[in-house]
Amino acid sequence: MNRFTDRVVLITGGGSGLGRATAVRLATEGAKLALVDVSEQGLAASVEAIEAATPGAEVLTLLADVSKEDDVDRYVADTVAKYGRIDGFFNNAGIEGRQNLTEEFTAAEFDKVVAINLRGVFLGLEKVLKVMREQGSGMVVNTASVGGIRGIGNQSGYAAAKHGVVGLTRNSAVEYGQFGIRINAIAPGAIWTPMVENSMKQLDPENPRAAAEQFIQANPTKRYGEAPEIAAVVAFLLSDDASYVNATVVPIDGGQSYKY
Repeated sequence: MNRFTDRVVLITGGGSGLGRATAVRLATEGAKLALVDVSEQGLAASVEAIEAATPGAEVLTLLADVSKEDDVDRYVADTVAKYGRIDGFFNNAGIEGRQNLTEEFTAAEFDKVVAINLRGVFLGLEKVLKVMREQGSGMVVNTASVGGIRGIGNQSGYAAAKHGVVGLTRNSAVEYGQFGIRINAIAPGAIWTPMVENSMKQLDPENPRAAAEQFIQANPTKRYGEAPEIAAVVAFLLSDDASYVNATVVPIDGGQSYKY
C-alpha cells in the first residue's frame, strides 16, 4: 500500500516517540518527509530508523524550536524550498512538564509547556495552512491528548494546552474545509514513549516500572499502547482514505477515557 507516493509530509517532534514512528510508517508508504525537532541526535536516530525500514527514503531534517516564530517560518520555508509543497502536516511536537498540583505548578512551568504544546501548534498551523490554501489541498493532524478531552490531574499546563489544541483543531477545520484542507487531531492515552516513561519516573523515582504497571490497570486493555499503533491512525487521517473526516478528535487510549 503506497498511499503517500510523491506526497510531502512535514512532522514536528520527528526526533522521537510518535513523530519517529509516524515517519517510519509514512516512509514505507512512499512519503517524502521533512522532520523537525530540537534534538539533532534524535533526528539522526529517526533517519536511521527510516532507512532501516525503507532504504533510500527521502528525508529532510530541520532543527527548530516550534515555539519560536522565526524557527517555524524557517522549517516551513525550507520544506517548500526542498519539495515545492506540503501535502500532509503532523503537528506533533510536545512536552509534558513537571507534575504538580495547580497551586504548586508555577507560572514559569505553565508558560514553558503552553509555549511548546499550544503556541507551537498554532504557529505550525498559521504557516502551513497558508501553503496548503495556496496549493488548494492538504491534510493536518494535530497531537492533542486524552488530557485535552478530560481532566487528568497534576498537569495544569499540559491539560490547558491540549484542550487548546482541540479547540484550534475544530476551529481551523471549520475555516479551511472550503479550501480542500482537512484538519483533525489525535488524543493518545497511555502510549509507551520516552515522555510517558519520564512521567512514571515522576510518579515513583525509585521504581518507575511498578508505577507504570499500577497506572495501566485502570485501562480496559490492561496494557500500554505502542507508538506504531498511533502512527497507523495518523497515516489514515493524512491519507485519502479519510477524505470526509474533518474537525474530528480521535481518542487512541484503549477505551480508558470512556471508563470513568
